[in-house]
Order: sequence, then structure tokens, then C-alpha cells
Amino acid sequence: MSSFLVRKALCSTRTLKSLSQFGVVPVRRINLLEYQSKELLRDSGVSVQNFTVVDDVNKTGWAIEKLKASEYVVKAQVLAGGRGKGWFDNGFKGGVQIAKDPKVVAEYVKNMLGHRLITKQTSKDGILVNKIMIAESVNIKRETYVCILMDRSHNGPVLIASPAGGMDIEAVAEKTPEKLKTVPLDIYYGIDDEIATEVAEFLGFKEEKIKEKAVFELKNLWKLFVDIDALQVEINPLVETDTADVVAVDAKIAFDDNAEFRQKDIFALEDTSEKDPREVDASKFNLNYIGMDGNIGCLVNGAGLAMATMDIIKLHGGSPANFLDVGGSVKEDQVFQAFRILTEDPKVKSILVNVFGGIVNCATIAKGIVAASRNLGLKIPLVVRLEGTNVNAAKKILSESGLPILTANDLEEAAQKAVASIQKSRIDGHNDMKLKMSQ
Repeated sequence: MSSFLVRKALCSTRTLKSLSQFGVVPVRRINLLEYQSKELLRDSGVSVQNFTVVDDVNKTGWAIEKLKASEYVVKAQVLAGGRGKGWFDNGFKGGVQIAKDPKVVAEYVKNMLGHRLITKQTSKDGILVNKIMIAESVNIKRETYVCILMDRSHNGPVLIASPAGGMDIEAVAEKTPEKLKTVPLDIYYGIDDEIATEVAEFLGFKEEKIKEKAVFELKNLWKLFVDIDALQVEINPLVETDTADVVAVDAKIAFDDNAEFRQKDIFALEDTSEKDPREVDASKFNLNYIGMDGNIGCLVNGAGLAMATMDIIKLHGGSPANFLDVGGSVKEDQVFQAFRILTEDPKVKSILVNVFGGIVNCATIAKGIVAASRNLGLKIPLVVRLEGTNVNAAKKILSESGLPILTANDLEEAAQKAVASIQKSRIDGHNDMKLKMSQ
């Protein structure tokens, strides 16, 4: 789990509160597997365990021979937490294993690779494991926590550190706040020797030799943070080993989507096989989509308005099928693609469009709605509420389209009509069935 400050940096408290009631937590679009994050760390000079990755059981022997470790850590590579306590569809338990015997390592790989891992963060069907990371085990003497992230409350990057690593950082913040240190950073100067030394001492790296190593690691973490346009680089734990080394054992990295044009190589690493295909599809058209379990499809501009729309749908007894934010610079084709994604979801029985035109031109939205309704042969109820720039022209486009579009003057009326349209569809469907049975 990311720290509470990480989540705060990525989205507002209002965002989390509203989306969490629907079982949804917003995430950045790009996610990397653990071994990929460690490769980035290693490339920036941050000390990590020696490791190899296998995608074929026949390569296990080669990987073990390459490492030649006294003890090995075997980790299933999936985008989900709780791997150690997870279980596989073949009955094998634990997506993280430790072994000294190479034969046992090979057996672990055989039981993990090609099987589905189920954890507290996956669906009941789990995630197919296509890669296994085999790493050299580290003899940990002490665990600490370090995170660099962009924080809105500080208007820039901050360094968060705690000597209580290897555990839930939210619990540390709540129960022992004195063990949490937050250092605002100047984006131009970052982590210099003075800051790194102060933080290293706070983390408990007291002896001069190991303190120097900790300072070196902290400065390289800052280099990585800047070089890859990160929003978050979280190391939990950053450990002191029994050989007086400082090693990043586990890492979580979040990236700034706006920097994709600079980080093409990193964004090309993303494995989208574990993501909802609708999210992947939407991202191709710069649409922000998160699927849910309801039956009212939502098309809204702006995250805040999207959350308010979901709230009021729930208030009137309905259930939203998605969070879909088309953004402030939406074009007609994006509206069409948004409609296509919504209508391809068999659970969607009605669509609610709620747009407040500031930067967005309501007439553009209206043209996109009409084009999508006609080209897709829309057969489910459509409720539209538009307000703002060129709203009168937009309403005229809708009224002259000849399409059975239900319009609303405000959000509450729109939500009521959307919920009512679902209920009407159910009644009509029931009556149709009764009629067929009577014939």
C-alpha cells in the first residue's frame, strides 16, 4: 500500500472519499512490475539485490547458476500486493518464497509460473503469473522507510523518512508520528549532502562508514526521481545488512503521465495484460476510465464533477457503471470513443452525460453525442445535462437531431431521469416478456 501522503499527492481527499465508497481507488495509468522498478533503481546507482527474471521453467537452472547465492528469494511478478500471503489456482500457497536448495527453488518456480495468483488485492480468479524474479537473499539487520514524492501541500517534492521500515507506513504515522520525518525539497537542488546526512542519521545510520553509504543511496534516489519524471519513489524497506551495506529491497514507483513524451522507453515497459481492457482502450484516446459494477454509464468532464455525478446517482437509488472523465480539452471524436466504450459494456443500461462547459465547448459535446448515437445505433436511454459555454447552441443541436435524448436542466434532474430510465426499461422488458408468453 502507498503511504497516506503518497495518496494525498496523487489525488485529493475528496477524490478518495467519493471513489472509495464505490470500491474504486484511482491509480496512475502506468504500473511496472517489481523487477522493472529494481532495474530503474540499479541504473541510477541505487543498491539492490542481485536478481534474474525467468519466464520459462527451463530457464530456472540458468538463473540459479548466474546468481550462485547461498539463499534465494523467489517472487511471483504481478501487479498486486499481498503476494506472500496469496495462493495459486493449483493449491500452492505463497507468491514469495525463500530457499537455499536450488532444487527447491526450481520447484517453487514450477508451482508459480503459468498459474494464477490470488491475493487480497486481486479478483477471485487471480492474476496469471508470466514472470518470476529470483533474487539473492539479503541478511537484514535493520529496516527503514524512505519515500520521495510530489506533495500538493508543499507545492513540490518532499522526502519522507522513518526508521520503522518494513511495515504499514500509515500505522507508523498514526501510532508513532515522532518516527516520521518530512523534508520539503527544492526542485532545483533536491537532496544535497546536508539533507542526506540529516535524514541518514534520523534513519539510524550512525556509524560513519554506513552513514556515507546511506547518504549515497539517498542522493541517487533523488537522481532517479528527477531523471524518470516520477511522482513517487517509495523504498520500503531500505535496509542495513549484516555486512554493513545499504540496500533497497522493495520499491514502488509512480510516474507523471504528462512526461510520457520524455519517457517513452519507460512507458513502453508497461504490461497492460493485467489491466481492465476498457481502461487500456480509454487511455488510447486520453480518456480517464475506471469500471464499476453499476448499470448507469457516466460521461463527465472533470474528476470533481464525475464524482458528484456518481454521488447523486447513488443518492437517488441508482448505481454508476463507471468513472469516465473526458477532460477539459475533449474533442468530438473523443466523445464518440467514450460512447463506444460505454455501450460495449453489457452492464450499461442507461447513459448519463453531465458536462459543465468552461474550457469545454458544449456544442462540441452535443455534436459528438449526436454522431455517436447515430453511428453506434444507440438503443439504451440517454440523459444529457449541459451547462456553460455555447450551451444554447448545444441544446439546439440535440433538439434538432430527432433522437430520443432526454435532457435535464441540472444534475439532480439528470440523475433522477437516468435512474427512472433504468426502472422504465425493466418494466418495459417485463411487459414484453409477458406479452410474448401470452401469444
